[in-house]
Amino acid sequence: MKKIILFYVLIFYQISINGQNNWPQIINTQSGASITIYQPHPEELNGNKLKVRSAISVKKGKDEDPVFGAIWANVMMTVDRDSRTASLESIDITDVRFPEDLTREESESLKYLIEETAPTWDLVIYIDEIIATIEKDQEMIKPDYNNSPPEIIYVDHESILVLIDGEPIYDKQKDFNIDIITNTPFLIFKDLDNNQLYLYGERFWFTSTSLNGEWKELSTLPKKIASIDKEIKKQENQNDEKVKVFNTTPKIIVKTNPAELISSDGPASFSNIQGTNLLYMDNSGDNVFMNIVDQNYYTVLSGRWYRSKKLDGNWEFIESDALPKDFSAIPEGSEKDNVLANIAGTVAAEEALLDAQIPQTAKVDRKEATCTIEYDGKPKFEQIKGTSLSFAVNTSATVIRDNKGFYAVENGVWFFSNDPEGPWAVATDRPEEVENIPPDNPTYNVKYVNIYDITPDYVYMGYTPGYVGCYRYGPTIIYGTGYHYNPWYGSIYYPRPVTWGFGMHYNPWSGWSMSFGFSVGWFNFSWGGSYYRPGGWWGPPAYRPHYWHRPPGGIYLNNKIVINNNYYGNHNNIYNGRPGVSTSNRPRPGNPDRLAPATRPSTGNRDRNRMDNTRPSKDRNTSTKPSTREQPSRNSREATRPGSKQTNNNIYSDRNGNVYKNTRESGWQQRSGNSWSKPSNTNNLNRMQYQRNRGNTRVNNAQRNMPQRSRPQPKTGGTGRRGGGR
Repeated sequence: MKKIILFYVLIFYQISINGQNNWPQIINTQSGASITIYQPHPEELNGNKLKVRSAISVKKGKDEDPVFGAIWANVMMTVDRDSRTASLESIDITDVRFPEDLTREESESLKYLIEETAPTWDLVIYIDEIIATIEKDQEMIKPDYNNSPPEIIYVDHESILVLIDGEPIYDKQKDFNIDIITNTPFLIFKDLDNNQLYLYGERFWFTSTSLNGEWKELSTLPKKIASIDKEIKKQENQNDEKVKVFNTTPKIIVKTNPAELISSDGPASFSNIQGTNLLYMDNSGDNVFMNIVDQNYYTVLSGRWYRSKKLDGNWEFIESDALPKDFSAIPEGSEKDNVLANIAGTVAAEEALLDAQIPQTAKVDRKEATCTIEYDGKPKFEQIKGTSLSFAVNTSATVIRDNKGFYAVENGVWFFSNDPEGPWAVATDRPEEVENIPPDNPTYNVKYVNIYDITPDYVYMGYTPGYVGCYRYGPTIIYGTGYHYNPWYGSIYYPRPVTWGFGMHYNPWSGWSMSFGFSVGWFNFSWGGSYYRPGGWWGPPAYRPHYWHRPPGGIYLNNKIVINNNYYGNHNNIYNGRPGVSTSNRPRPGNPDRLAPATRPSTGNRDRNRMDNTRPSKDRNTSTKPSTREQPSRNSREATRPGSKQTNNNIYSDRNGNVYKNTRESGWQQRSGNSWSKPSNTNNLNRMQYQRNRGNTRVNNAQRNMPQRSRPQPKTGGTGRRGGGR
């Protein structure tokens, strides 16, 4: 055990020495002054608006000593969740404090320099730094979500859970003389020539005489099935990922009601979690625990906890803050630390709550952004309980009617029209009663799409993770509202948001991913067959339902749901690629008439993409899962800025504007006049240092989890004004 501990200590020490850091950031002005801004400490977050304080130092000349002080600012964030960065926009300096021994003229001169150059500052912060360092006073929010357990199925062999949204609805495909089931994401159909059912998954075909009967894998394909298989292969997206081959033919379990599957590889086997009275099922990819004290099994499904005396028994919901205390003692870096975000009171849970409040922002061009809403027939509306609003039921989009007209949300953008069938224009507001939409209504998620600012040419919008199903519930986050929404089925089938059946799992960097209830392997599948549209309206992140429709003259069987295994790097941003919608940074105003724009030194070889690896994942429910364990102090590591002296990210400011630094040689010191001295109390300082170190660990882990194309790119120098150096 000592060797394991030493191993992780060495890993995190190496991170502290070599890990990437974004701070301090230096602004060089044309007047010869330089402003060094140390890592901000966020104090308050409200939508895309952030209140921060930061230690700062100013050198008016190259050979002058720096003057240290503190600033407070209100900023507006432009957020890119793909790269997990936020550009600090519209910097409004609300307070500046410098040492009392400065003359009034000296102090006012420094304040003027800061306030006048602030609009041109080009500051970028990792959102993981915000999450780790912001004050953790969380408002307790408990909406009326449905936490009743779905049907929880336990099996001790390889199995696949196949969900049908209610009783099967068949639609005939004349070209192949088959009846395809439209209200399922899986390809299931009946061959009308022999009344045999067939199920397709990845490279496998199964057959059965009835949905709830025994399904057998086909070793050779009948002529008709081989013909359909050929058509499918033509339409499948090329995927280089290797598919895990089943050790044995999996059992197919078909359900027409909300259900979740727990499976183990053979009879359940358990290992202990050191320092606790907990055991975890070690031959399963699911999160299943046994508490030795009360002899109950516990599992977390879509972020919710359930317990039972037997694995195949009756499961009951339990609040995350009512779990046995040993759950919060699960060590970070251990085999099952991925559940900590779902356990009340843990640091991981607090950070997940904060992450759920940070929006993905976008600039929407009022002339270019458009949407097209399609209905199954003429628009039909139903009342939204508790409001004067109504919503369209026969479309896959979200269309809401209020007393002004009609509002639509398409892929995180609000639109408005005087007619439900358009034409649609970018909206400059949203219905006042959107906040009152209850969770049992399928349009509930649009309350998490906000409008932040308006100009004659653009509307600035954004959505928080609630739009794609990640909700705050008390002291933790959950996935989905838990309600089953009635789908629309006329000549077209429109599915609704779901909570259960897809094995939703969360980790701090890759977010929600899904296993579809499969014990091993993956199935390619579609919801009903064709007309895929990207977006985030249904189910997991980055998916919006297409509808099922029989195309003329052919059969389309395999348009995939977009599986977002990497929440922040794999098409998480649903604005990506949409005409008229940009997530690039917003231009800053500046004031060239009063002061020349600030200039930043070239970034040269400063590479933000270089992140050090941490331990490889052992969690079979996520692609990678580095530890969130605190790393050692980073004070010895120097962040190099070409064109300036090497500086350290070791300067802090407290709420009173006092400035501190921490070095290995001298420990904590407080700035007093032109010198440093020992402070009387370091408790809050140690906490700030811990938060900053943890934020750096989160940044490293998040960057390691995202594809290279999504990582923030190094700047190329130029002016501090937006657009000049990006």
